[in-house]
Amino acid sequence: MASESEAQRALQYEQTLMYGRYTQDLGTFAKDEAARLRLQEGDTPRPRRPSELLEYTQGRCAPCRVCALQCQRFLISKVGEDWVFLILLGLVMALVSWAMDFAIATCLQAQKWMYGGLDTNVLLQYMAWVTYPTVLITFSAGFTQILAPQAVGSGIPEMKTILRGVVLKEYLTLKTFVAKVIGLTCALGSGMPLGKEGPFVHIASMCAALLSRFLSLFGGFYENEARNIEMLAAACAVGVGCCFAAPIGGVLFSIEVTSTFFAVRNYWRGFLAATFSAFIFRVLAVWNKDEETITALFKTRFRLDFPFDLQELPAFAVIGIASGFGGALFVYLNRKIVQFMRRQKTINRFLMKKRLLFPALVTLIISTLTFPPGFGQFMAGQLTQKDTLVTLFDNQTWAKQGLSDEFEYLGILEAWRHPRSNVFVTLVVFILMKFWMSALATTIPVPCGAFMPVFVIGAAFGRLVGESMAAWFPDGIHTESNTYRIVPGGYAVVGAAALSGAVTHTVSTAVIVFELTGQISHILPVMIAVILANAVAQSLQPSLYDSIIRIKKLPYLPELGWGHHEKYNVRVEDIMVRDIRYVTLNCRYRDLQQVLHSTKMKNLPLVESAESMILLGSIERAQVGALLSNQLSPQRRLLTLRQKVLSEDGHRLSDSSIRFQISTEASSGTPARPALRKPLKPALKRVPSSPADSPPGDWRHRPHWHRPQEPLLCQLHCRAH
Repeated sequence: MASESEAQRALQYEQTLMYGRYTQDLGTFAKDEAARLRLQEGDTPRPRRPSELLEYTQGRCAPCRVCALQCQRFLISKVGEDWVFLILLGLVMALVSWAMDFAIATCLQAQKWMYGGLDTNVLLQYMAWVTYPTVLITFSAGFTQILAPQAVGSGIPEMKTILRGVVLKEYLTLKTFVAKVIGLTCALGSGMPLGKEGPFVHIASMCAALLSRFLSLFGGFYENEARNIEMLAAACAVGVGCCFAAPIGGVLFSIEVTSTFFAVRNYWRGFLAATFSAFIFRVLAVWNKDEETITALFKTRFRLDFPFDLQELPAFAVIGIASGFGGALFVYLNRKIVQFMRRQKTINRFLMKKRLLFPALVTLIISTLTFPPGFGQFMAGQLTQKDTLVTLFDNQTWAKQGLSDEFEYLGILEAWRHPRSNVFVTLVVFILMKFWMSALATTIPVPCGAFMPVFVIGAAFGRLVGESMAAWFPDGIHTESNTYRIVPGGYAVVGAAALSGAVTHTVSTAVIVFELTGQISHILPVMIAVILANAVAQSLQPSLYDSIIRIKKLPYLPELGWGHHEKYNVRVEDIMVRDIRYVTLNCRYRDLQQVLHSTKMKNLPLVESAESMILLGSIERAQVGALLSNQLSPQRRLLTLRQKVLSEDGHRLSDSSIRFQISTEASSGTPARPALRKPLKPALKRVPSSPADSPPGDWRHRPHWHRPQEPLLCQLHCRAH
């Protein structure tokens, strides 16, 4: 025993000496320790496994078997490498993104085909225009609710919570993956103002979790929890990268949105997976002959030699400030809609019974307002989100540029032209209507995001400012040598980045915009607008994802916004409850009954004594009731009477039986058996070791009907620990 204690002290001393050394010293120390352990073990040969004996197998097939064995070992060892996992993740997500985009485009094309084929009857057109999205949204809501309700919503708030270390059940399963993919495809195919960026972060995380489970069959590499968290962080970048073909912006956006503290070792993982995913995603578009080569999703053709004048910077700053207020208003409106639906008990109870009624009603209202021959003609209702962005990023100016020069609307640009109004009225109506429609549509219980609708609204607002500047300065802003006309498309790019950054509280939306448009000439105006928008929005409202976390009451502590720094000085004692009922180790049956009758708490704190108030743990109310019923059961009473008779006859209990009675958690009616465990020290540390030294009030000198309470308290103590 002495030698063991000396060895432990020596080991602790070595660990203390090693604390604070550099990595090189630690490596040298580890090598020396490994060499010493090898010498201690001796040179005994390791027994060969049956698979290694194939090297000595006789016959013609022996070399082939050996080669096959070596290849198998090599492949299994390489499967555990990070780059293999990341490439597989990027490949799968690129295929999923491309397939979903193809299915969504097919659904939207079917709606246009139905609408165009019934041009002879307006009523039939309206029925087709309204019924089609309503059916898809209702199917999406019902399918998701039946298969996996965890797939509803964006998914980024849940991923923020999971990356903080909280385990959310059923959020990263195959069933949720299927529900998310199918539900999101139907929701976006309906044409509602919904996005896919947030859900794709969740989809990529589920794909990473499923791949980890599959690859764990080849070895225990992916069973480590820390490794899985690192792969989930990389998967969040893949979700944005394959959605917008923006790997750089995807990595930065995932860091800003999901991570509070980011490990630099995950940086290359995110870039590798996101780049490979974006590359495959665009290659599939070229293979499908949607593109001639790998280009940006929304290619722009802005002027590069003189993209903007310095005198236009105040207009870009105005876009940023206004977008900050608009982003805060969007988050506020979205939260108020959800809270209104929950606080109205009558509406909430009705919608809980008719779960599909709310999404169907919202879809009916939005599709009715966007009906092209109706009110939709004043807000380009027939355009999809992709067509809307293509037109808003257009290089030409829609407003009149001169007395005899008027822009000719061609193709899908005809949707913004109305004979009884100008482009300014159309843009204003579009912004106002899409604003509340998007805030309302994102509350539908279907897999959906809010990034793309906000992105489109910001582009429309920027286009409105750009068209206004072009109208105020029809010949452009004069410089010393040349005169360049204003490009409203550049203002649309600035507005899209600013409003989406204000809603999500991120700056990386600027990089996403550059990769989406392939335009980096407006980098300075975009950054100015995004920073100003974030400054305004963060001082007014939390981000959209933090707002959803608060609504869902997820176990997550968001960062405090501006103007709330005094809350960092709040202590636990300022908010803790002091007059709480508790259980002590020396409490009696009457005290325990009073505690149970005077409080409705599900968990009761267990303290050492009322004087010290040292917290030992907590015990559930149901467990206390079960222990009481066990201690006061008829079997327990019979055992007590039997012990009383034995004590009157002069028989005393052995020490082993007392130890068993104190330390066991089983029923006291179980026959005693010799126990090798020692008595429970925390429960008996105030009890003298011998009856001779015990005071007159000690439990050993009490009548025998007091003894059953002592095992009860010991069981409370054991369950608390």
